[in-house]
Amino acid sequence: MAGRMVVGSAALAELVRPASAPDPAGGHRVLPVRPELTGLLPSRGLRRGSTVAVGVGQPRRSGTTSLLLALLAEASRAGSWCAVVGMPTFGAGAAVEAGIALDRLALVPQPGPEWPTVVAALIDGVDVVVTAVPATVSASVAGRLAARARQRGCVLVPYGRWDGADVTLQVVRGVWEGLGAGRGRLRRREVTISASGRGAAARPKEVKVWLPGDELTRVIPAPPGAGRPDASRLRMVHQ
Repeated sequence: MAGRMVVGSAALAELVRPASAPDPAGGHRVLPVRPELTGLLPSRGLRRGSTVAVGVGQPRRSGTTSLLLALLAEASRAGSWCAVVGMPTFGAGAAVEAGIALDRLALVPQPGPEWPTVVAALIDGVDVVVTAVPATVSASVAGRLAARARQRGCVLVPYGRWDGADVTLQVVRGVWEGLGAGRGRLRRREVTISASGRGAAARPKEVKVWLPGDELTRVIPAPPGAGRPDASRLRMVHQ
């Protein structure tokens, strides 16, 4: 099982046409996200026309791929089309486990030098476009793509450094769970995600979540003494 693999401009055009058709989530200005992530986003979801960047961070602070999946899952479940560009190791199996509908997921693993054209075409017809940020992308190209997303009502999710994003999410800390005294199996990771940005997102926020999560988790307030009470500071635990 895999998402739609897109190769060549003709295949891209055929994808964008059905993706542009009305869908259950198409009329909503804010696409849903998992409850534990709502406090990080000014609109408590993915606002159409916005740019929400996910910082790559340091290797020891991995968990950004799980964060990307978590951002897409609820929107996909609600009927939105999603696309992932320039990430050849993006796993369809992990996407399914996160709740992403593969029949509404397009994968462009190797966009090549036509990267801006590919991303722009997907913005025209897809609800959420995730793209790895090439090292050579210029500020002018990034600005044009963000402007196109605003015009088309697409949520642009750059994976990497993206100056001028409305919100930037970053995994800043992480602790694995599952290993005992020298034995066991890594099951999940408690990560701290920070959010910063401009406008309504100018005030930095942090939240603790389990990645990957599951349907048996619930959100509870941080324990007393953990800092100033804040609705954005939540922790995921098993029931």
